[in-house]
Amino acid sequence: MDEDTLLWILAVLLLLFCSLDVWYFIRAVAVVTRAWFLSPVFDITGEQTVSGRVLLHDVDLCHMNNSRYLRECDFARFSLYTRNGVFKAIRALGANMVVGATTIRYRRPLCVGEAFELRSRIITWDDKSFYVEQRFVSCKEGMVSALMYCKQNVLRSSPDKILQHLCKRKVEVPEFPEDLQHWINFISSSSRALREESGLDNAKNK
Repeated sequence: MDEDTLLWILAVLLLLFCSLDVWYFIRAVAVVTRAWFLSPVFDITGEQTVSGRVLLHDVDLCHMNNSRYLRECDFARFSLYTRNGVFKAIRALGANMVVGATTIRYRRPLCVGEAFELRSRIITWDDKSFYVEQRFVSCKEGMVSALMYCKQNVLRSSPDKILQHLCKRKVEVPEFPEDLQHWINFISSSSRALREESGLDNAKNK
């Protein structure tokens, strides 16, 4: 390889790292690839656990930065949807999923070097979205250090169709936990208020 070619390669790599979060995409591919070789999760509401450790690039004041929790949750959901077949069903149905809302409660800091488990599961679903619970559990104390809920919106399909594709039958919707229902009510109230503020409801009624 001549010097000019090497310089072009380095320039392209530098441009990529300056323009994109390259490590995010590299890790996402690695997580999904690893999940393919793990045992499937046949129970759609079954819990999946991934292990992690707080590294130096995760911390700000000697504990995990708040935004890093959300990033770790992304990767854990990628693994969950790969193992339980949701990603496969989405591709087969020509659908897609996006995050519609998240809420997270920080209960205890995860300090640098500390090991933790991230436990993810689909709690329930409605006509448009899956609701996922994700818990950060300290390996040192067994305490839930943080708890996150994610509303995963399904586009061009529905949770029911995805589950029927996976299970070949109608799947009964689990009950909504009380705390989750309060959060869903907040989302609905916030959505109505923002629509009224922007005049969307009035325009729709005309």
